[in-house]
Amino acid sequence: MAEERIGVFVCNCGTNIAKVVDPNAVVEAVKDLPGVAAARSYKYMCSNPGQELIAEEIKDAGLTRVVVSACSPRMHEGTFRKALERGGLNPYLLEMANIREQCSWIHGDPAAATRKATALTRAAVERVKYHEPLERRSAPMCPATLVLGAGIAGLTAALELADAGQEVYLVEREASLGGQVARLDLTVPYLDSARDLLEERVARVVRHPHIRVLLSSELALLKGYLGNFQATVRTAAGEEELKVGSVVVATGYRPFDAARAERFGYGRLPDVVTSFELEAMLRRGRIETRSGRPPRHVSLIHCVGSRSAEFHRYCSRVCCATALKYAHELKSALPNAHVASFYADMQAFGKGCEAFYRKSAEARTMFLMFDKEDPPEVRLAEPGDDGTLLVTVDEQLSGETVEVATDLVVLLVAMEPRADAERVARLVNISRDREGWFIESHPKLDPVATTTDGIFIVGACQGPKDIPESVAQARAATARILAKIAQGEISVDAVYAEVDDKRCSGCRLCNEVCPYGAAGYDEKTRKSQVVGAVCKACGSCAAACPSGAIKVRHFTDQQVYAQIEGVL
Repeated sequence: MAEERIGVFVCNCGTNIAKVVDPNAVVEAVKDLPGVAAARSYKYMCSNPGQELIAEEIKDAGLTRVVVSACSPRMHEGTFRKALERGGLNPYLLEMANIREQCSWIHGDPAAATRKATALTRAAVERVKYHEPLERRSAPMCPATLVLGAGIAGLTAALELADAGQEVYLVEREASLGGQVARLDLTVPYLDSARDLLEERVARVVRHPHIRVLLSSELALLKGYLGNFQATVRTAAGEEELKVGSVVVATGYRPFDAARAERFGYGRLPDVVTSFELEAMLRRGRIETRSGRPPRHVSLIHCVGSRSAEFHRYCSRVCCATALKYAHELKSALPNAHVASFYADMQAFGKGCEAFYRKSAEARTMFLMFDKEDPPEVRLAEPGDDGTLLVTVDEQLSGETVEVATDLVVLLVAMEPRADAERVARLVNISRDREGWFIESHPKLDPVATTTDGIFIVGACQGPKDIPESVAQARAATARILAKIAQGEISVDAVYAEVDDKRCSGCRLCNEVCPYGAAGYDEKTRKSQVVGAVCKACGSCAAACPSGAIKVRHFTDQQVYAQIEGVL
């Protein structure tokens, strides 16, 4: 191996690293290692001054490789690769040692943590000696986009893309547009008409020259990669092939089945309805019990299916605001009616919602708080009677058991993943969390992208959301897509798996274990092959290959063995 000049840069990360690990001690421990030509520490290596420090040191010290000991590579590997490029080095001649998440954040002994950080940095120094100057590739970017789901998020995404002059295929499995918002009467907190909000968007979508609407349709198959997807859509007339560059998943949610929560008596007791059934009454302008009389006492029960160990522990986010909206609408439609709101925690978040809550209190809504693991129980006031209902609750603020007689019980049902969420996740090659929601690439830094490039998730298919959040996500995803389209081509990462045809036996085991669908099979040569643009270099195929025919660029055996030797 030719003599290398390696630069080691240790980040303090403010106090995130420096409060446990001694960065200067790490520098002292590695500065005399074979091949190390420069070693420095800095308060924030990812900052602009920190990046300039690296770039200048590469030029001044003639560095040929760089090690950065800092946070997770997932956070800033791209940042430091750009710093190498500015210094005139190939960006793949970088190795990062994670001394924050894997060291300072999980250890309390400064001496031991510093020794571990030193070992991790030494391992990175040994590994980077075997890095190769890899080159990224490019591929054409198809400007058309497939949008799955025509609720408020899907409609917004389609319009944003189409208004920018791009072609959109809007696929909706139902026979009409609008999703769950089409079932609402008014929106929170300003009580605007949901119908007006939706009809304007639906009308624009239907007549837009750049949007093709496919109703009563669903995605049957998706192949390819960012910029070059081939989608098979199943419609009433037969299957259709579409070529698109990106996919926006906006498939939404389904309401919790209130009958599963037996203590509320839905489907068994008269005049126990769900929030969507009350919405239908409000849209008709007629609120009445099954006997045809307007109710004089209405009880609203929050968190039906949410925030409980029995069903879903998460908060559905919109239930509290929806209950406040119902209190206003009921008082408006039935001025003499009494409204009781049974809540676990009042989550009146969002712009204008706190003031909305105060207005509801002023409108003489009775609020009763229950333990989320011990919600109210609904029963008939008199056994065998089909009239008055009784809601019993252990009220938390007073410490008393309270019984409220009522004519109508409204259950604020939870949001939960759609029944077909697993099938959709498999089709577009994305993951779901343990509750079944689609998982984003990063919850804070990349909330609309997924680990499959070119696949974006927006709206309530990702988790419970209100309308403004869904719209914001749709616009965020379309901004990302339009940026890719504007470039005209996509850049393919240089890190991917390669198959040695001479050693491949064609057993196809790699095809089965690849979580990204990157490993395929050539029927003519009877050999496996990997699509580099799809591959995420996870190493599953290389580990499983019985012939040792697969090598992952940037993660070769030689590099990994050197890293192991360095840490030991």
